[in-house]
Amino acid sequence: MHIMLFHSAQGLRPAVSAAADRLRAAGHEVWTPDLYDGTTFDTVEEGSARRDEIGMDELLRRAIAAAAPHSGRGLVYAGFSLGAAVAQNLALGDEKARGLLLLHGTSDIAPDTAVDELPVQLHVADPDAFEPHDWLTAWYLGMGRAGADVEIHRYPGAGHLYTDPDLPDYDAEAAERTWRVALGFLESLEG
Repeated sequence: MHIMLFHSAQGLRPAVSAAADRLRAAGHEVWTPDLYDGTTFDTVEEGSARRDEIGMDELLRRAIAAAAPHSGRGLVYAGFSLGAAVAQNLALGDEKARGLLLLHGTSDIAPDTAVDELPVQLHVADPDAFEPHDWLTAWYLGMGRAGADVEIHRYPGAGHLYTDPDLPDYDAEAAERTWRVALGFLESLEG
């Protein structure tokens, strides 16, 4: 698979590069665009301030520019938290998208969104202050109405960015389970 992997609001941290290496070791081609031009942050608050400074429209423009040279191959879009929101926006707008792997985040869905059974897998902490249950229920229903084939995996007691070993949210067991399931999902898309 060809995978476009987007970082969280905290930037292109070592955990994103490690995730890309894990995916490459499983035989996938992976790109990790840096939407923040080299800056990273230790807290969600600092990263969110940078996101707001750049603006979502500009972040999406940068993401589209990064994906454009590869999108003809049929990409799987993936991302962490903010990067998941970016990945979702791109995947729902790319008729050649092969799949969508969301880690720790989702995004709004335009009412007129339509996809042809796009495979989507979401991994999220339970509870997650950034992805509350009511929001996830509405998101799941909206994705279904749009035509996506969605599965959600919840991780009780894990922190928001539980796959990043350098952050306080890290949960080794939940992270390993996430990667095991995600790699199976990616393998299922190769058929």
